[in-house]
Amino acid sequence: MFPAPPSVMTSPKGSRAQKLKLPTLTRKGTLEVPSPTEKDWSEDDEEDWVFKGPDQEQDSLPQPYRMINKLVNFLFDHSWEIIEERDASRKAELSRIQPTIYPPLLESKLNKMPNCMAISQDYVFIGGTKGFSIYNLYNAKRIYVWEKLKVDVTYIWATDLGSEILIASVDEMGIIRLFYFYKDGLYLIKAINEADDTSKQTTCIKMEISEGGDFAAFLLQGAGDIWLDVYKLPKESWLKEVEHPQLTINPKKKVRQLQLNTLDPVTADNLEMDINIYFRGDAKLSVPVYIMKIKPPKPVAGTTFKSPLEVFAKIEDCCGLGSGQNHFIKDSQWERQAAIFNDTFRKYLDGEWEEELLSMATFHFLLPSCIIAMPVEVKSPPGVACVIGVHWTGSHNFFLYSLNRTLKDKVDPEGVWPCAAPIAVSQLSCCCSYLVLACEDGVLTLWDLAKGLSLGVIALPERCFCQSIHFLKYFLVHEGQNMYPEGPVKSQMKCVVLCTDASLQLVAATGTQGPTLSVLVERPVKHLDEAICAVAPVQALPGMVLTFSSNGSVHLMDVAKPQIVCAFAPPRSYHLAVPWKPVFVVSLYHPCFLLRGDHPDEIGSASQAKDIPNSIFYFNFEAYPLLEQISRNCTIPQANVLDDTTFPQVLPLEERCENFFQKRFRELVKNKVKEQEYWTRLQRYSSLLQRENLNK
Repeated sequence: MFPAPPSVMTSPKGSRAQKLKLPTLTRKGTLEVPSPTEKDWSEDDEEDWVFKGPDQEQDSLPQPYRMINKLVNFLFDHSWEIIEERDASRKAELSRIQPTIYPPLLESKLNKMPNCMAISQDYVFIGGTKGFSIYNLYNAKRIYVWEKLKVDVTYIWATDLGSEILIASVDEMGIIRLFYFYKDGLYLIKAINEADDTSKQTTCIKMEISEGGDFAAFLLQGAGDIWLDVYKLPKESWLKEVEHPQLTINPKKKVRQLQLNTLDPVTADNLEMDINIYFRGDAKLSVPVYIMKIKPPKPVAGTTFKSPLEVFAKIEDCCGLGSGQNHFIKDSQWERQAAIFNDTFRKYLDGEWEEELLSMATFHFLLPSCIIAMPVEVKSPPGVACVIGVHWTGSHNFFLYSLNRTLKDKVDPEGVWPCAAPIAVSQLSCCCSYLVLACEDGVLTLWDLAKGLSLGVIALPERCFCQSIHFLKYFLVHEGQNMYPEGPVKSQMKCVVLCTDASLQLVAATGTQGPTLSVLVERPVKHLDEAICAVAPVQALPGMVLTFSSNGSVHLMDVAKPQIVCAFAPPRSYHLAVPWKPVFVVSLYHPCFLLRGDHPDEIGSASQAKDIPNSIFYFNFEAYPLLEQISRNCTIPQANVLDDTTFPQVLPLEERCENFFQKRFRELVKNKVKEQEYWTRLQRYSSLLQRENLNK
């Protein structure tokens, strides 16, 4: 007798008649009616029959045992599929080429959790509990702590003003504070939106400081309303006031001074700087000048004009032209059109309506250019912002407001750039020369603001929408290595687009040739934990970006290949507590970046997140052999660019024409010299022939 399989449940029947059963032949599969002719019979029909013992003929189980049998078999099959899938993924992971992982160069251990970081000049500003701290960038040495708040600092910005630094911090209450950092002094300028009455307190949602620190804009929210406040910053007055203070600081009042202390693992040999920073609380600096309040555009409604002449008179100066506010469409026409639309698309409109969110604004400070229409009498200094560009949630329009105005002037946009779909994301390059507008339909519009022309329009792949845009400093691939061209580059841009499906795209545009789109990272399908959640360009390494994944990994990618160059990771005892929202900062002018790491062993035991010990890890690209040469030799001379025929598009048109004529002139001169040499030799040869003839 053949034993029953262990994974199959059988009925407990053991009669004598069953035991005397003879072996039988059982056909596999379902029974079919055979064909009447033997020609149609299968040749391997005998293989369809299997020899079975009588005890293998199983009776059907009664309920509920039959259901239990199916559940157990399903669990076994499903578990085996999971085991096979994990085994296959483990083998695939082992077969993948793992990049070189570099540890941090320095570590600064902090007693309190840092919420944000910023880098300016040679200093690092870390916002945390009750204030912020100032560190030296090179040796992680803390040189000052400002902790005078009752709440935490959640965001911090630092803008280089030359020999000074403008610091802006936002706390948990949404209050903005401006600080002025000059030599050994830290000055509090003003708390922008702090109110004595807490019921009238406004909250800062977003802020932006212009390149050079001439203007600042703050997006405020309060009492169910939202608006944008724009200030002019008197930075020239600040410098005079700190160099020649008008007020004498009270000598009886002690000025806070923080003695320097060493942070592990930095040794005393690294502490070369000896700086004492004082908080000048008694010094009064000039406050920013409030120049403009911008509100969201009103919904398009019926006209209030009585005749078309009033409409033309309203837009005679072209202010607000294209915003859709000045029209001659009546309310009845709007209502009739809405009714037709609702009746036509009723089956798509039926359902629950989502609550309308409060409109948000994205804004940028733009430099003077021929594409921005400004009054003739307005003349802005070169390098100083003259216009602020704003677009609101759900709006098709990009509004341009002049910064040359006072609070008494009427706030009307000097220009409007309408788009075919609502603008979702916009980004301005660091040099303020290029602007990208990404609409909700996945279409990107590229602008060269310096030259005043459009670099083209390009669409992302289907069902792929823009999440963030990151500009790269324009680079060339010379002999297999990414290089920055020496000298200015015009009408050439490259940017990386992080999409909502975690894919990464590279957009490049060259003059009027039209933009191109290439895929850097595909949308993750199997390994969802490898989805990219943050991207940061690295200015010190041409064509390189840092990618932060949701599993906590940090990779350096070469967008020209594209491929992963290496990876960075804190020590094994640390990890990123919130990997989908990492706390990091990349320096624009130094070959380094800083990353916050959390100790996993302490997270479960800590009563509050503020008590968790954290560390700031310092990664220096020049300290790693693979990246040292790339960082130090990243510029290609102008002469090599001119000689290489693959890079003519890098130079402006005027220089290309001039180089072409100079090269042609040199060829003509060279040919002229050769022609003169030819005639000289010919004359010598003819004279020799004449002499020989005379001798004969």
